[in-house]
Amino acid sequence: MENTNIKAVILAAGKGTRLQTEGSTLPKVMRLAAGKPLLGHVLTALDFIPAKDCVIVVGYQKESVMEAFPNYVFAEQTQQLGTGHAVMAAFSKLEGYSGSLLICCGDMPLIKRETYLALIAAHKASDNDCTILSGSSDLDLPYGRILRDGNGNFVGMVEEKDATAEQKKIRELNSGVYVFNAELLRGVLSELKSDNAQGEYYLTDAPLLLQKHGHKVGVCFRELGCEIIGVNTLEQLKQTEELLLK
Repeated sequence: MENTNIKAVILAAGKGTRLQTEGSTLPKVMRLAAGKPLLGHVLTALDFIPAKDCVIVVGYQKESVMEAFPNYVFAEQTQQLGTGHAVMAAFSKLEGYSGSLLICCGDMPLIKRETYLALIAAHKASDNDCTILSGSSDLDLPYGRILRDGNGNFVGMVEEKDATAEQKKIRELNSGVYVFNAELLRGVLSELKSDNAQGEYYLTDAPLLLQKHGHKVGVCFRELGCEIIGVNTLEQLKQTEELLLK
């Protein structure tokens, strides 16, 4: 099934400092799990989108990623200034595109094809301008939390390091996977600010900016369990491999 009016941006520029072992300087997304790079698992799950419509954002040791996946489109993030900054880099390869844009992470190899398809379907069915994939998990993960008002409407997200003790009790996690209207996202990226604990441009600020401009933002909630694991440490790499081999 080819999904004509959707393109994807896969964030794959990170070094993965905590994954660097003696003798291995591979970028994070090229670390192997169950016999293939983390990014390879992600691209397999996204194979309903043609490779020419997938922009992979590379940075650290970009050549190794580009050589491994030659059929894809690449954009370079020259400095690592956060997820929002990475998406700005991707737009250099999306000139004039105004359809739906799936944004996901090259270090999350456990998200299933059906999860991506459900997110895209929810985005289209609700006629949203942005749809966030949120999920619950029994794992203790340092992820941002989804904030809702008394009526259950989305009112924002808070990164774990900026969250209050009360907010940390929220069980609805931000997966870091989204579908945006590309044209509207392009418009708000320039409004992102880096006045946070990390001094980075967070893509998590974009949905709220869209909402402030009167655009429709929704959340697609799924029981994600282990699917939501992003690989940042050697323990997570091992855990992911075990789950993939199952």
